[in-house]
Formats: sequence, C-alpha cells, structure tokens
Amino acid sequence: MTTPAARRGVLLVGHGSRDPLALAEVRAFAEAFRARRPDWRVELAFVELTPPPLVEALDTLAAEVDEVLVVPLFLFTARHVKNDIPLALTLVRQRHPAVRFVAVQAFGVHPSLAQLAHARFEAAVGGPLPVDVAAKTAVVMLGRGSSDPDANGDFVKLTRLFAEGRGLAQVVPAFVGVTTPKLEEALDLLARARAERVVVVPYLLFTGLLLQKVREQVARFGERYPWVRAELAPHLWDGPTEPLLAHVERRIEDALAGGAPLPCDTCQYRVPLAGLQREVGGLRALLWSIRHRETHTQAAPHPHAHRALEKHVLICGNADCADRGSLGLLDAVRRRLKVFGKARTVRVTRTSCMGRCGEGPTVAVYPDGVWYRGVTEADAGELVDEHLVGDRLVGRLVDNIMS
Repeated sequence: MTTPAARRGVLLVGHGSRDPLALAEVRAFAEAFRARRPDWRVELAFVELTPPPLVEALDTLAAEVDEVLVVPLFLFTARHVKNDIPLALTLVRQRHPAVRFVAVQAFGVHPSLAQLAHARFEAAVGGPLPVDVAAKTAVVMLGRGSSDPDANGDFVKLTRLFAEGRGLAQVVPAFVGVTTPKLEEALDLLARARAERVVVVPYLLFTGLLLQKVREQVARFGERYPWVRAELAPHLWDGPTEPLLAHVERRIEDALAGGAPLPCDTCQYRVPLAGLQREVGGLRALLWSIRHRETHTQAAPHPHAHRALEKHVLICGNADCADRGSLGLLDAVRRRLKVFGKARTVRVTRTSCMGRCGEGPTVAVYPDGVWYRGVTEADAGELVDEHLVGDRLVGRLVDNIMS
C-alpha cells in the first residue's frame, strides 16, 4: 500500500556539531530539500551533540504521519548508520506500531558523487585541465576516516571512481583522522614523487573544525615544499548542490522500492572479518553505540559547569622516578598551584612509566606537549611559576617538545 505524500515524513539525520558554521550548512541542506519536496513533511535530527536527538524527533514525526523515511546525512555506512539508527528504529517501532518506518541508505558509492567531487576539483583548478597539465597534477582525495573498515573501503572505491579516465598523475586516498594514511603522509609522498601541482579534494559533506585543520595542513605543506603548487578544493556542500539533493531523492526511491539494504556482507558486527572476529555480535554493536555516545559527548567541547582546564601535568610515579623523588615533586607542584589559585584549572596526575627510565623524574605538560626530565622537588616552584602560570618554558629541564 502506497502512503499518500501528505502523510509521509522524512527525517534527515545529521551527526551533530558544536561548530555553528557546520550546523548552518546542515540546516541549509534540510531547507533546500524541504523546498524541493513541499509535499513531504521534512524534519532534521542529530545522532549526538546537537538537538533534537534522533529518538525524540522520530517520536514527534511519528505522531503526525503514517510513514517516516529516515535519511542519514552520512557519506558512508559506518557505525552510526549501522548501529544508532537501527537501535532508534527498534525503539520507536514499539512505541508507534501503526507507523511505517523506512531506513534509507547513506550516500554511499555512486558515479554521480564521484562526478561531484571532480566538479569541486575543477572549481579549484579553474576548469578542465589540458592533457599535459593534468599529467603533472596529483590529487589527494581526503575522507573523514572511520574505525569501520566497510566505510574506509567504500571511500577508497569512490576515490578510484574519481580517478578513472581523468589522466591525472596520481590520485591517492587519505584521511583526516582515525585511520591511515593521514593527509600529511599522502602530501609528502606526492612531493617525493615530483608532482608539480597537488590538489586536496576534501570529500566531506559539510564544513567544520576538521576543514580548518585541513587548511592549516595544506598551508604547512606549501611552506615545506614551495616548489609544489598546493591547493584545496571546496567541500561537497560548497558549490552547486543539486547533485546532492538529487542523490538523496535517489536513495529514498531505492528504499521505497524495497532495495538497497545495509551492506551486511562486509559489516564487522555481522561477518568475522580478518583481524576483527571478536567484534561480531549484536550485543557488541549495542555496547559500542552506548559507549560511543557517552565518550564522544564527554570528549567534545561542551558547556562546563566548572572552569575548563588550562593545562594537564603528568608526573611519572613509577618505581625509578619515585625513587628519585617524583612523589614529593607531585605534592610540591599541587601545593604551589594552590598558592596561585590554579588547583582547579591545572590538573596534576600521577602516571605509570612514561618511558624515560633513568632520566627522571619525568614531567609532561599538555596541551603544550612539553616534556621535562630530571625534575626535582626543588624545581617545583620554578616549574609552576614559569610554565604553568607564566607560560614560559623552563629551558634547562626541557627533554622534548611534541608537535
């Protein structure tokens, strides 16, 4: 039985972000899709970090329509699409037995998306490249990166679709985080391969803090290799958006036709992939989703009921450093911080071995990335006064500065 358009709801599901620019783009996507399909009730929800939460939005929409299409605004089918959305649907289906809920696929691998990425590439280089220029131009296709091998594999496949028939010197995949190769590794590789021009194509749906990080990395690459022309292409939403909106409609049509199920044949929770056999099982999927929501929310920037930490000081308390007086040092640092009223904004933690045995006591200060060695209780005052309060290095004690 076909649901009348007026009784059909579409819930677009984003990841969520603390970045207002990223949220503005997600909401612009929802507005554009709403204008495209005024006959449907189109709403927006988020998996984490941003209201409204997924289950709450599903409940609200289900109270007003007969059918709800759940559309993930995710480029690939990773853990949020495999776990969080199905778990939410299991819950709301029990609450709203008269409503039909349909899970739509993520964007996935499709020639139209590879073509869209190439359009962003051409926007960066000023249009189609002559054959001889293309042959000297390399591309880094840059994905978000995931701990899900299925998503990473799909990204590499899409990178290959992008490269086919373009005549470019090289097209290599790289990732912002989580997995390898990282962007800087890929850029260095292309520089050593003597590419004259390198274009980074960020295969990211919306803007955000990650893109700022990417801009900085591309700029640093240009400083290290000034003879290589380095450029950053626009991300997917930054440009003509018709292909993205059309692709979402295509995914919805597939779902309504009963096709395009989740790719369970390569899902680490359902098939024992090499090296990941222990992940198989619905219980593990459930536990991962619960743990991820909790830890990600805690780790992400969020409003604090307390003052945010300024620094975190790690002091080795293992046997060798303890024998050299690290515990007295730890106590002296804490007491000195109280004098400056910094006891709540500079955290001091005793750690296990920090790998500097024979050179301790070892102290590391983050987020500065400064490691000190041979720090004694007598140095506590100088360490606190100069570095932890005055933001000046205690040069005579410095062991290393981590980048």
